Amino acid sequence: MKKLNKSILVAFIKPFFYTFFIVIFILLMQFLWKYIDDLIGKGLEPSLIIELLIYASSTLVPTALPLAILLSSIMIIGNLSEKSELTALKASGISFFQIIKPI
Repeated sequence: MKKLNKSILVAFIKPFFYTFFIVIFILLMQFLWKYIDDLIGKGLEPSLIIELLIYASSTLVPTALPLAILLSSIMIIGNLSEKSELTALKASGISFFQIIKPI
């Protein structure tokens, strides 16, 4: 693996996990607000509600994954542009598609 690809991939991993868990949290809160009237006042145990949220989060992963990839890749490209690394890479003759290939 080229050093450039490895450094871009390593920079991508941390924001990806942050954005993935934030998007899952937002989607779970949306799910919870949608069904809160069905859960409140029924005398359900907290462990049962947590189990319901875990099952709901597993169904929300296909929605959250593309959003997390998009947001974290925008963050990485913006960070490269802010530090003028993207300009240096383009000036050295590397195409933009070659730069974003590891993402």
